[in-house]
Amino acid sequence: MERDAKGTGAKPRRYERPRGMGARQISDLMPEVGRAAFRRFGFVQSSVVTRWPEIVGTAHARVCMPEAIRFAPGERNEGILQLVVLPAHAPIINHVIPEIIERVNRFFGYNAVSRVKLRQGAVKPPSAEKRAAPPSLKPIPLALGDSLRDIGDPELRAVLESLARNLTDTKEGS
Repeated sequence: MERDAKGTGAKPRRYERPRGMGARQISDLMPEVGRAAFRRFGFVQSSVVTRWPEIVGTAHARVCMPEAIRFAPGERNEGILQLVVLPAHAPIINHVIPEIIERVNRFFGYNAVSRVKLRQGAVKPPSAEKRAAPPSLKPIPLALGDSLRDIGDPELRAVLESLARNLTDTKEGS
């Protein structure tokens, strides 16, 4: 029989992780996962990459993208922004560096970047694909819409409206 340090006959209890948190959505977890990866490659905020077209404009975002922001050890201001630029557009981007610095600093809210280094390479343009409207926003056919208004249960009406939308999608696709 095992005895603990005090000489009693009780066994030490195993630590069990509290389980009252419940399930979390993946969208809640991804910023935490992405944050570690982005910091490893020199980004303080991952939103600089994800919101690059908003920061510099779509015209510049098509020809350049941020690669890293390097700071002096222990500092978080006056860093060096490293950009990848399409070779043909490097001279143009070189002329608008002050504007890019201003926009990035405005995004951060402080003097985060003081210099920009350009590296010529391939740039993946921002996705310009238009997303399809969610099913709840697609119109219901007029013939079905009138008959669904009389249904009193809102859940049943929503399910039937969704079914009507999907049926019209399959008819149009065939």
